[in-house]
Formats: sequence, structure tokens, C-alpha cells
Amino acid sequence: MPKTALVPIADGTEEMEAVILIDILRRAETEVTVASAGELQITASRGVKIVADALIRDCAGKNYDLIVLPGGLPGAENLRDSPTLIQLLEEQRQAGRLYGAICASPAVALAHHGLLEDRKATCYPGFHDKLPDSSDAKERVVADNNCITSQGPGTALEFALVLVERLHGQEKAQAIAEQTLAAN
Repeated sequence: MPKTALVPIADGTEEMEAVILIDILRRAETEVTVASAGELQITASRGVKIVADALIRDCAGKNYDLIVLPGGLPGAENLRDSPTLIQLLEEQRQAGRLYGAICASPAVALAHHGLLEDRKATCYPGFHDKLPDSSDAKERVVADNNCITSQGPGTALEFALVLVERLHGQEKAQAIAEQTLAAN
């Protein structure tokens, strides 16, 4: 059975992070659903238009192997303010399934709703003080149990490859790293 992922987006989402996450997960043959917290088409943080596959409200009650939030402002705030998304994330954490976020979203969306309690995390440096445990905040990617976080646009590819490794294994992640010239 194929692995599934939900990538929520909203007006103000950081487009580099969203597109890199979606692209790398799809290269790994993950069934990715891009779901908007607003209208189907959003305007990302730098004016790029992105069309979602669905609305977040249409994803309620579904299970995903991974839910991962891109950052950006006000995108992270718009995701934070989606009750359906927060319910999905709470269920994800309780079930022990993977969830994560990058850039502002770990602090603005996850921490705001208690989804980083008992978890080490990182985020965009300007938000480190909003993390409940910032002891690993200077790391590019932090994986703690079923929660994976990352710093921002410059770490998005590395973050996406860690997600692939957790979903599909090291061999698949290495193959995609080589394919995208991200391998060391």
C-alpha cells in the first residue's frame, strides 16, 4: 500500500518549502494531497500562485502516514488557525504517525497548539524562543520520535529527504538525493 502525505498550504505559505516538500515526496512515490486552509488557489509568500488538490476540511477524518507543514508568514498563522488541520495533527501525534513542520510553522502552528510538548524541535531562528524545548534549535533538521522539524527554505531539501527516509527507508532517500544532486 502506498504511503500517504498531507501538505497543507494557505495564503502566505513559503513557496520554496511547499514545492520542495511536495516534489520530493512525490518523487518517492508518496501519494501527496496538497490541501488549502482557504481557497483552492493560494497566493504564496512571494506572490507565486499554487493550486491545491483539496480543501483541508475535505481531509477531515482521513489518515495519512505524514502530515507536514511548510512555513512562511502569514502562511503558518493561517495554518495555525485551521481547526480541522489542528484536529488532524492532534490525531496524528496521538496515533504515533509522522508529523512535522519547517520554518515558522513549528513555533507558530505546532508549538502554539501543544504539538511540540515533550519534543525537541527546530524552526526559523527568529522563532526559537517560542519552542518548548529549543536545545536542538540550531540543528538544520530535528527528528524526535514521530515529529520532524526544520529551519527554513535553505534546509527544505534536506528536510524532505529525512521525511522520505522515515517513510520509505534510507535506500529510497539516497536514490532521490542522488537524482536531485543533493547527495554528498
